[in-house]
Amino acid sequence: MKEIPVPYVRSNQTGIVLTILLAIILQLPALIIALLGVQLLGLIFGPRANLFIVAARPFLAKWVAAGHTEAAELQRFNNIIGVSFLTLSTASFLAGWTLAGYIIAGMMAAAAAGALLGYCIGCTIYFQYKQLRAKQAGRL
Repeated sequence: MKEIPVPYVRSNQTGIVLTILLAIILQLPALIIALLGVQLLGLIFGPRANLFIVAARPFLAKWVAAGHTEAAELQRFNNIIGVSFLTLSTASFLAGWTLAGYIIAGMMAAAAAGALLGYCIGCTIYFQYKQLRAKQAGRL
């Protein structure tokens, strides 16, 4: 799949934000660890394995039909960043650094919320990365 329907991307972002908020409010690090599992499944097996997308799919047919998509390569990059943050958060919890775990997870929630509101920090990082690669390729 070269493109991912925007409603699927938004359902994943919404799931991330809601799960992290719930984990922080209820003080349940296990929810963040479960979220790591959800995101890892999506990273390894693609969007069809993401539980947020699977759960939302029956409700999104009308919006998916509109045809708006985002690049799968960009979404994979964002997923790698998200899994990295969730891994750091989980490692913090396992080390007994509860506050650090919630702060790191909160940063991810903020990034996902920002994307829902129209600004994708991961997209900006991806663009800068591609620019750097292009410059490096030009110097070789």
